[in-house]
Amino acid sequence: MSYTEVPGAQVPIRMWADPATVEGVAMQQLRNVATLPWIEGLAVMPDVHFGKGATVGSVIAMRGAVCPAAVGVDIGCGMSAVKTSLTADDLPGDLSRLRSRIEQAIPVGRGMHDDPVDPRRVHGFPTAGWDDFWGRFDGVAEAVKFRHERAAKQMGSLGSGNHFIEFCLDETGAVWLMLHSGSRNIGKELAEHHIEQARKLPHNQGLVDRDLAVFVADTPQMAAYRNDLFWAQEYARHNRDVMMALFQDVVRAEFRKARPTFEPVISCQQEDSQGQMRTVEHRPGVISCHHNYVSEETYDGMDLLVTRKGAISAKAGEWGIIPGSMGTSSYIVRGLGNPASFNSASHGAGRRMSRNAAKKRYSAQDLAEQTRGVECRKDSGVVDEIPAAYKSIDKVMEQQTDLVQVVAKLKQIVCVKG
Repeated sequence: MSYTEVPGAQVPIRMWADPATVEGVAMQQLRNVATLPWIEGLAVMPDVHFGKGATVGSVIAMRGAVCPAAVGVDIGCGMSAVKTSLTADDLPGDLSRLRSRIEQAIPVGRGMHDDPVDPRRVHGFPTAGWDDFWGRFDGVAEAVKFRHERAAKQMGSLGSGNHFIEFCLDETGAVWLMLHSGSRNIGKELAEHHIEQARKLPHNQGLVDRDLAVFVADTPQMAAYRNDLFWAQEYARHNRDVMMALFQDVVRAEFRKARPTFEPVISCQQEDSQGQMRTVEHRPGVISCHHNYVSEETYDGMDLLVTRKGAISAKAGEWGIIPGSMGTSSYIVRGLGNPASFNSASHGAGRRMSRNAAKKRYSAQDLAEQTRGVECRKDSGVVDEIPAAYKSIDKVMEQQTDLVQVVAKLKQIVCVKG
């Protein structure tokens, strides 16, 4: 579908969701964002829903300003996935041991490694820039420096909530590894510190919602936030890289006889120079994308700070991952480069009810029924992640056919939750 344009105070609100289906409080948040003096554009993804300050599923382009609450507290949260050489024929009937070994290798929930993971000892981990990354920790906010040891031990851990590790099959029977996580506690504490600093600034006192407090260009506060923001985004990327490398090690050990590899060819349709669709083969390796972050981008000759809160970058040809819930499908995609959305697409299915509402409405038995065929937790501790608490991922994909091209449709057979 194309977008629907809704009038806003400073800019129109471009919506890839039906405005009539968006909850009232979320629509009000979108209107609030459109009042910001620095706003240059606002694109709304089909998985939009209520969030803190700004909705999840929004792309906010501003000139010389950034709103830390609109980035969210899980800075750099995102996805990683890789196709393997394994197929459904290589798998045993009982996958409980695989799930157990994943949970042993990768701490979940609030867990962390006993000692920091040395990436040089993890097969396949990209170590370039690792020492420089940790060296720059000395430059982050003083308020979080005492968390250095914890941040180091949480590197390569999953977290809880909607974070997951999945072992999936695509429609051809090929096995994919996929995971979802972010910057763990260090990103959260950095975000909360800067949100509080922004709220105190004089230029934010007259805003319709103080959760939309911004930092503006050429100020010490903006410089400090950008430093910590980009460091936390890098932490999140490294965190997923470490987990994916550990995940691959588990799969190598579990399927030793099959000798799995993790960079097979992926075939997809691509338009050639004559406008004809051709089958093209790619070897993308591990696909990785943030969906809570800020990027410096240029549109119509204007340099903008683009905040994607629950949205992925979908530049032309760019690989992306759009997951569903723990009992439904997920999609590997390539961006179509639609400038109307600031080259963006949705980050997933999006919640249709709050966690508390899901816990009140559904039971562990409901969860077991909705995750039938998936080796996963089915207890009351993860009922808030039940598939029925999320929007239909297939409907979400139908609403953004002008933003991404589907390359593969995945269905999990193992799901690890915190």
